[in-house]
Amino acid sequence: MKYFTLIITLLFINLNQKTDKLTGRYNYLIEDSNFYIQKDKITFNDSVFKFDNKYMPKGKISYGNIILLDNFINTDLIISISKDQIKKDTILFYMHDKQSSAANYLDEVVGKGKLIKIK
Repeated sequence: MKYFTLIITLLFINLNQKTDKLTGRYNYLIEDSNFYIQKDKITFNDSVFKFDNKYMPKGKISYGNIILLDNFINTDLIISISKDQIKKDTILFYMHDKQSSAANYLDEVVGKGKLIKIK
């Protein structure tokens, strides 16, 4: 009986856990001269994202203290998102250049934008 209770408890815990992963479709907007311009739509699925433009390659998502989107439109470009942003419908992000002269390219921001959830 105690094993049955343990199994039920573990199943209940697993079913109630929330994942901190990007999922769903978003409009991809880039800031240009204090205006946001929509570029494309992005679909996130666990650790992969893809643009609606079928000629764009799939990208990968790395989860940690900061979420990184790699293999973006420009392969030298990487997007960083604060972990607390992914629960919101509007996600602010920053763009970084991997070829930057800074010691850590994540310290130098070359652009910013927003992801707006499509419902």
